[in-house]
Amino acid sequence: MEPYDYLVVGAGSAGCVMASRLSEDSRKSVLLIEAGPSADYFWINTPAGMGPLFLNKRYNWAFTTETVPTLGGRTVYWPRGKTLGGSSSVNGMVYSRGHPMDYDHWASLGNEGWSYRDVLPYFRKSECNERGADAFFGGDGPLAVSDPVIRHPSTEDFVAAAVRNGIPEIRGLNAPPYEGVSYQQFTIRDGRRESAYTAFVKPVLHRRNLTVLTGVQVLRIVLRNGEATGVEVIQDGARRIIHAAREVILSAGALASPHLLMHSGIGDAGQLRKFGIQAARHLPGVGQNLQDHWFAPFLMRVTPDSSYNGHLVGWRKYVEGMRYLLTRRGYLAMGSSAVSAYVRSTPDQPQPDLQLAIRPMTSNFLPSGQVVVDPEPGMSGATVLVGPKSTGHMALKSADPLAAPAFHPNYLGDEDDIRRTLIGMRLFRRILATEPLSRRIVSELAPGPDAVTDDQLLDHLKQAGSTGWHQTSTCKMGGDEMAVVDPQLRVHGIGRLRVVDASVMPRITRGNTSAPTIMIAEKAADMIRKSPLPPWQAAPR
Repeated sequence: MEPYDYLVVGAGSAGCVMASRLSEDSRKSVLLIEAGPSADYFWINTPAGMGPLFLNKRYNWAFTTETVPTLGGRTVYWPRGKTLGGSSSVNGMVYSRGHPMDYDHWASLGNEGWSYRDVLPYFRKSECNERGADAFFGGDGPLAVSDPVIRHPSTEDFVAAAVRNGIPEIRGLNAPPYEGVSYQQFTIRDGRRESAYTAFVKPVLHRRNLTVLTGVQVLRIVLRNGEATGVEVIQDGARRIIHAAREVILSAGALASPHLLMHSGIGDAGQLRKFGIQAARHLPGVGQNLQDHWFAPFLMRVTPDSSYNGHLVGWRKYVEGMRYLLTRRGYLAMGSSAVSAYVRSTPDQPQPDLQLAIRPMTSNFLPSGQVVVDPEPGMSGATVLVGPKSTGHMALKSADPLAAPAFHPNYLGDEDDIRRTLIGMRLFRRILATEPLSRRIVSELAPGPDAVTDDQLLDHLKQAGSTGWHQTSTCKMGGDEMAVVDPQLRVHGIGRLRVVDASVMPRITRGNTSAPTIMIAEKAADMIRKSPLPPWQAAPR
């Protein structure tokens, strides 16, 4: 079918949506290109498989940052999905839209059409929520959204303890009032992971105008006369060019999309010259504005009935495995932290900037990468700064497009990020010390009872803290000199080229980023279908 009308690079949360929606028009041909293998793997389809996938380099890019000065010189591991479904095939499956003010802020920056009122219909369009449809939720979209299959007594007690600390219990976190403590929802369908691939692409693979390629690495975008005309790829060990008649759409994610732009001559011209890359378009914002969520972990030893570790060790794990295989229920059908509280660090914050999450289990990774559940009863928790001010950047390390770039996240680079996270850590401890949750806690293992001062808590935050794996904003939309795409997600100064993924967010959303990324793609596909470009006249036939 070459040239394809649309080339979609990356089969992740955005790319799968783009390929599915654009191929709804049977007159347009769509090629979806994925560097990783197929997603036909037991642990991808099993919700509890996020642990075994964490270090699995077959399905995970397994990036590592450069040393981070603000963390005392640590490097940080960044898993990203490398398979059909992208990171939606390896993540914790939390369905979180963020806060309405996130999108109103995007619009206030000059991005017309991206206010919460504008984007809500696209959230609803994609969603098949088990609670049914209403003004805020969708009921017949491709993406299954469900409640946890188990409400463990420890999570119920966390809710009760949070309420006693002035945090209201609310029905859900994706509808008004957006602030309080509640059970989260997950992209899980009938006990199986619902990735962007299983929701949007797998059901429509029969379409004759949709082609999906796996194991194909895109090296660069082919440009001619200031327009994108295709991509250069490595397929079966050989380089070749695949042509696009209408548009090339980068949906490779916040780490790979800017990397591809740089290797295509789109980025900071001075930096590109250092690697022998001729600049096709000077866009200094490519790779800048990198944002992520950083969290402080908590680890508690608890009473035996307060953890489900015991169900996942020894002979009981085989019983639990059989339970899952026969019923698609049980602890293997669970996503990550089932319950969260979204709160403000101080009353003057305009919206929640902290997430407090808890999970009645603990585990460790062996040097081999195998995940092992702690044999002792444990509970883990986290204070997540969901409204960070710190921004970092990424840059080329090599002229080789197959070499990973350098990631400089600058976690905790803003003093206010530290101040607000410490407030959240102390609030989290107050909840742990409140009945009925407190009776379940035997001891705090981390940060530990000796960590009481700000400096001691900060040491824990730097040394043991971790990423939420929500990297965004490296190709931000807008009209200022650091913007990479316009509100239609078209790359400034380059025709027939869009970026559609989490990299276009001007500011990170206050929550997990998979659902907002799917929304971005829903909106982008709608814009493209409403105003399709004519075929490129010089496209080969």
